[in-house]
Amino acid sequence: MESKIEVLSTVQIKHSEDLYKIVDLLNRTLKREDLMFGLALDQEDQKSSGIYDISHIGEA
Repeated sequence: MESKIEVLSTVQIKHSEDLYKIVDLLNRTLKREDLMFGLALDQEDQKSSGIYDISHIGEA
């Protein structure tokens, strides 16, 4: 059985050279709560960011 990551929140943001710093900071902080921050580039070169619940990942 495959677990799916639950999307808790998403937002569209503009590109910035320092976005990787935000991703790193959030993931280090959110890991304690079994949450993950993600950042993706869509077809229009817009950044889409989200927070995901990963607490059930790895459960069999």
